[in-house]
Amino acid sequence: MFSDIKKSSLSSVANAAASTHPSPSQAVPARALVDCGKWTGQQLSPTLGLEIHNISLATEFSDEEITSLRRLLGAYKVLVFRMQDLTPAAHVAFARRFGALEPAHPFISHHPDHPELVTFVHHSDNRGIENVFHSDTSFYREPSMGSVLRCVECPEVGGDTIFVNMVAAYEALPQAVKDKIDGLGAIHDACVAFGNRQPTAEGREELRKKIPPVEHPVVRTHPETGEKILFVNEAFTTHFANFRQVNDNVWNQDAPTQARDLFSYLLRQARTPEYQVRIQWAKDTVVFWDNRAVQHYAISDYYPSLRSMMRATIVGDRPR
Repeated sequence: MFSDIKKSSLSSVANAAASTHPSPSQAVPARALVDCGKWTGQQLSPTLGLEIHNISLATEFSDEEITSLRRLLGAYKVLVFRMQDLTPAAHVAFARRFGALEPAHPFISHHPDHPELVTFVHHSDNRGIENVFHSDTSFYREPSMGSVLRCVECPEVGGDTIFVNMVAAYEALPQAVKDKIDGLGAIHDACVAFGNRQPTAEGREELRKKIPPVEHPVVRTHPETGEKILFVNEAFTTHFANFRQVNDNVWNQDAPTQARDLFSYLLRQARTPEYQVRIQWAKDTVVFWDNRAVQHYAISDYYPSLRSMMRATIVGDRPR
């Protein structure tokens, strides 16, 4: 009898282990699957990220399908599509369904036939340098709405990208901090990241005339979802524009330190793992992210291997 009980217990343990560690032939657990209408999807983290299956981005999408993709983008903020063998023209055409595309980037190379496609090619003679949390073109008066990035070639291991949900980052702030930053603006300046390409003070002055620093709210509101977003980043945001006015107009020897401490604290929120998802690239993987609501960090751990990417960037709106 004891032997029977022991066998039964071992069988239960084995069954539990099998359900906990499914074999490769078993289906993805239902809790990870998302109903995406005519497509299926798999949620990539509790905070953000959705990989959409059985879809081709080269398709002539209907307006209703584009609306569905836009809603999924608003809900999950990062959409991943695998095995998308897109031509540059098809890449541009898909991105353009979501809005006008930014012209050639002022500092980064672009495709010879499609200036809307920014190209990132890093290898043994050109090491990757995008390893800082940032929001693309936040130094524009109207920062980008989103980006569609395709992997042309990547190393077998390394070169992942981390995406961060800055809605979640704002929501998790203590109420006292939310009160302190309510109404604050911050300055975004292209020279922070790209000024090193101008070796003289005169060159940097010309750059600032061409792309002058701009003020955006520290907490912006998403124009489609209504969510509040922490909108400062390490790559382009330099300082608060109106800390004194917002915080009781007090200005003494402690105030500058308080402003710098608060500013640094807000920047550090993007580094919190609970707000992140990490995407592993493969050839012909495409990632579409909402640049208003997320930051990203391209991990430069693959040197001297080749990593080649193309990105189309969709024009956004003035942060409010």
